[in-house]
Amino acid sequence: MSSTLGRVLVLIPTYNEKDSLPGVIARLRAAVPSVDILVLDDNSPDGTGAVADALAADDPQVRVLHREGKQGLGRAYLAGFEQAMEQGYDAVVEMDADGSHQPEQLDRLLAAAQGADVVIGSRWVPGGATHNWPHRRNMLSRGANVYTRAALGLAVRDATAGYRLYRTSALRAMDLEGVASAGYCFQVDLTLRAADRGLRIVEVPIDFVERTEGTSKMDGSIVREALGRVTLWGLQRRGEQVVSAAKGFGRRMTSGATWHELTD
Repeated sequence: MSSTLGRVLVLIPTYNEKDSLPGVIARLRAAVPSVDILVLDDNSPDGTGAVADALAADDPQVRVLHREGKQGLGRAYLAGFEQAMEQGYDAVVEMDADGSHQPEQLDRLLAAAQGADVVIGSRWVPGGATHNWPHRRNMLSRGANVYTRAALGLAVRDATAGYRLYRTSALRAMDLEGVASAGYCFQVDLTLRAADRGLRIVEVPIDFVERTEGTSKMDGSIVREALGRVTLWGLQRRGEQVVSAAKGFGRRMTSGATWHELTD
């Protein structure tokens, strides 16, 4: 891992975000003028794609990738990752289009990336916070992350966070072709892949602010997908651990180890 961080591409997936997108991009361009921006629009019926095209026409650092339809957050990000790697970017940033991720706090992720492969903007580390979230939503997010840590053995406190930075060298090491998660579980999937490959993951505190325009994409099906996948991954990992332990025990048995050595 190099300590230097060169060209950075911010990925902003959109679906019906025509009201919030211009403000988010304006704030981002003011906060960190050096980064480039790629809007990933899933053929939004409200005309978000046309709004994004107009923004790109006025700013050479803004581009738009038009996709055929709504295929899920994960697929949108994977398409953005592919472009970033093909075009020689050193890092990519995931950022929501609804203003919940503060563009003014991107400098925190960029600074942390000097010593990390993956940087997560975390709501659940000291200094992190959520604003204007109902109590139920807070408890759901906290509970989901506690369950994820326990099921998967992750040290990360906010594995579901969507404000994050990846070095493209890390993405190349993470077998992205095997990613099956399309919804918000995509974030957990990539966190797990990074941890399993020994990549350095750093969490920095951020302020997550509930959207003031548009409607949330979170619904029960997303929660069920995430719960099901995390449970399955956890069971698979426990199974692999049992098999590995059994093989190790068998090897020690055949080597003539004593009972005390076997159980030590």
